[in-house]
Amino acid sequence: MAVALSGLRSVHVAIETDPRWAAIVARDATADGTFYYSVRTTGVYCRPSCSARQPRREHVRLHETYADAEQAGFHPCRRCRPDQPPVADRQAAMVVAICRFIEQVEQVPSLDELAQRAKMSPSHVRRIFTSVTGLTPRGYATAHRAMRVRQELDRTRSVTDALYQAGFNSSGRFYEASNALLGMTPSRYRAGGAQADIWFAVGDCSLGAILVARSERGVCAILLGDDPEALTRDLQDRFPRANLIGGDAALEGLVATVVGFVEVPGRGLNLPLDIRGTAFQQRVWQALQHIPVGSTVTYADIANRLGLPKSMRAVGQACGANPLAVAIPCHRVVRQDGGLAGYCWGVERKRMLLEREASSASPSAPSVQSRSAS
Repeated sequence: MAVALSGLRSVHVAIETDPRWAAIVARDATADGTFYYSVRTTGVYCRPSCSARQPRREHVRLHETYADAEQAGFHPCRRCRPDQPPVADRQAAMVVAICRFIEQVEQVPSLDELAQRAKMSPSHVRRIFTSVTGLTPRGYATAHRAMRVRQELDRTRSVTDALYQAGFNSSGRFYEASNALLGMTPSRYRAGGAQADIWFAVGDCSLGAILVARSERGVCAILLGDDPEALTRDLQDRFPRANLIGGDAALEGLVATVVGFVEVPGRGLNLPLDIRGTAFQQRVWQALQHIPVGSTVTYADIANRLGLPKSMRAVGQACGANPLAVAIPCHRVVRQDGGLAGYCWGVERKRMLLEREASSASPSAPSVQSRSAS
């Protein structure tokens, strides 16, 4: 008995000083798969994120793999099912399968059809798909079709050939959807945005110069920098063949709204946004808009929210491609160690924005109404 107690005491001390115990207490899902823990009094083993009642430390034993736990005589928990792939992985696999199916069929499949393939209810499929991708199945289908339209228009001179290659069975249906898919007519898109009107104005704020631009669909760029002329050149690079209209008096109020948010973050933004990006970028940008004022998250946090824990670098690239400073708050994403690297408008501006938001009197997050223009 003395030997058993001594052994138990040594396990207790090891767990108490082991950082993995903190992961168990926090139910940290990011630790799932890195280790497992068993509970002597129940005879089961669990993932770190298990939602079961927290065990006493002296009853816990740590295992490198679930096979180690089973070899020690413990059974898998029926709640967290540690002997199976994590729920997030299973859901991600299901979503990937649905995405591949959507990409292969000519007609956009119905939600009922997707539910039958996934062997789930339509509402369950929609909820999981949206939580993983940030888009509904139909939204993903639209984004994918938009990508195919762009690719085909770049490859062929014939709009008719492009629309059929992209999966449209009739030209009428294609032209009905072309504005939402391209943000302009197909011929104008093939011309590189020629004759598309974009109005812009440049103002000053405590972070330097700020440029705000809008198309017919909404705000399409919010740029920060030191040199107003450099910001204008940046806008030209983003829309090389558009008709840029500067000094628009109607934009002065919009610039004032954005500057007001920069100076007093608690005010919040309420702008219709013209978001043009890939499907993945849109998912990241939508996730960024849910980060409250005064809060920060890591690139890994965003990747996990998307159900793609290994996509941290891609998340960083999507943040870097964000054309809407402060409206889509990529400045609230930091490195794992809290570092502020990786802000395309300058780390010092990122630091100032975060400090200003942290001291803001209002805890409410900015309300931003986005409009996707895949």
